[in-house]
Amino acid sequence: MKAAPIPPVLFAALLSACAAPRGDYPSLLPRPIEKISLAEPVHPVPVSKPEPALDGKIAAATTAASAATRSFDAAVARARPLVRAAAGKAEGSEPWLNAQVALAELDVARTAIDTPLADLERLGIDRAAAGSPPYPALDAALARATDAANAQRTAIATLGTNLR
Repeated sequence: MKAAPIPPVLFAALLSACAAPRGDYPSLLPRPIEKISLAEPVHPVPVSKPEPALDGKIAAATTAASAATRSFDAAVARARPLVRAAAGKAEGSEPWLNAQVALAELDVARTAIDTPLADLERLGIDRAAAGSPPYPALDAALARATDAANAQRTAIATLGTNLR
């Protein structure tokens, strides 16, 4: 004799008895504190007003940086043929020594841009310390001077590797 299969409804009824709550548990829905956004609030960017005194300082530093860049470029033009002539020559030979002197002169010429760059950085630091809003002309001049200083360092390094 074969046993009658247990109907699936009976299993569902038995399982539902196990799922009955036995206590007063908190809801699993998000609490009000969990709905608060932790994103930074958006503050309007303050607009800086033109400052003639600051514009004059920026113009002076920019002029000095441009003069330093022109002087450096002229020194690179003088050093490049000396480095080319010394390429592959033995260390201590006259062409090699001339190229080393030219590279040293380039390094000295490069330091001329450090003063106007430092002046621009100081202006930016002073404005930040005072809580003043960003000044676009200062930021642009500082970026140009920084790029020029980095390009000068790269030019010296490139010529130095060509010498080896």
